[in-house]
Amino acid sequence: MKQYGSDDVSLSHKAIKDTALIAICAAVLFVQQLALSVLPNIQFSTLLIVLYAKVLGFRRTTLIITIHIIAYNLLSPFGSVLPTHIPFMYAAWMLIPISLSTFLKKVNSSLGLALIGFFFGFVYGWMFIPPAVFITNAPFWAYLVMDLPFEMVMAVSNFITIYWLFEPLKKVLTEQLMKFEGHEKNGGSL
Repeated sequence: MKQYGSDDVSLSHKAIKDTALIAICAAVLFVQQLALSVLPNIQFSTLLIVLYAKVLGFRRTTLIITIHIIAYNLLSPFGSVLPTHIPFMYAAWMLIPISLSTFLKKVNSSLGLALIGFFFGFVYGWMFIPPAVFITNAPFWAYLVMDLPFEMVMAVSNFITIYWLFEPLKKVLTEQLMKFEGHEKNGGSL
């Protein structure tokens, strides 16, 4: 019979806490998107994904996005996104942690992140052009023109929420994460 040492227990304990953290963050992302879904393209999703990418890192943010997309498409009372659109939705949301952990890694100011969020409001809409045009046969220009007001709303919403809320939320999440990691290092529990 295998003997478990304190290292095995602490790794297991850390994995459970990490799983709980990822689940809670994914739940917050899911609930706020549903709560605000009555307002087209006004949400805190981009803010939260930027926050998660900057504070929690790429791996955790990727798991949060994956859980969010699955939950949103299975549990949304407004119906799921067309299955053909799900890979494009996933790719669009993943652009944030990929870019913030690579070529935009040094962007840390609220203004810089807000400008990225503004641009992302358009990119997110553009990510749905291929399935709309090639799968559902929507005319390209008509789709683009009809979607531009929604992209603009998302871009402005992203800019405002990131510019105003990123720093305070980063401070709170960082403090909570430090308590979490401090308890881990000291052998305590939350």
